[in-house]
Amino acid sequence: MNLFFAVLRRDLLLAWRNRADLLVALSFFVVVASLFPFGIGADPDRLHAIGAGVVWVAALLASLLALPRMFGQDHDNGVLEQLLLSAEPPVTWVLAKILAHWLVTGAPLVLVAPLLAMMYGLHEGEIAVLIATLALGTPVLSLVGAIGAALTLGLRSAGSLLALLVLPLFVPVLVFGASAVDAYAGGMGIEVHVLLMGAGLLAALALAPFACAAALRLALE
Repeated sequence: MNLFFAVLRRDLLLAWRNRADLLVALSFFVVVASLFPFGIGADPDRLHAIGAGVVWVAALLASLLALPRMFGQDHDNGVLEQLLLSAEPPVTWVLAKILAHWLVTGAPLVLVAPLLAMMYGLHEGEIAVLIATLALGTPVLSLVGAIGAALTLGLRSAGSLLALLVLPLFVPVLVFGASAVDAYAGGMGIEVHVLLMGAGLLAALALAPFACAAALRLALE
């Protein structure tokens, strides 16, 4: 646990020092979500119908934009190699880095999402469901994305390969997250959607750190 909190604190401090990079992902999230009304018109009913899906797509793309930084800097300065050579289990510090990534990327998206949802005319209950699904789904994006970031570490055109690798894996999270809001708006239950997203989060939390650690070993061999 000492290693976990040390790596978490270090990554959060580095993120704060490079906070301009964090603002890029957050600004990208806001800009993407704000562009759709210009493309489809200002009809309130149409905007309300697509609001949850647009916010989710924007959050997904913003999370993808920040993934290469999860291991890239430590790979360049040799920190990853030192961590892998240490006696501590790699899963510990890998999970700390994933948590740090979510705290500086996913959590701000969850906090800003209600403002964008109001722009699309979503009601209070729908916004609450949207926040809940984003809180469950964005950690999955970080966990699954970490595997892709590890597999493409140090490769040429890593950003393009990373997108091709992880975007199909992000689709179930996107579908269940947006569908939960639509189900609530239609007067139907959202329990199934929320339970499936929770199960996905638990599965990713149990498997992704181990897969990510193995991918990092392969990348540094």
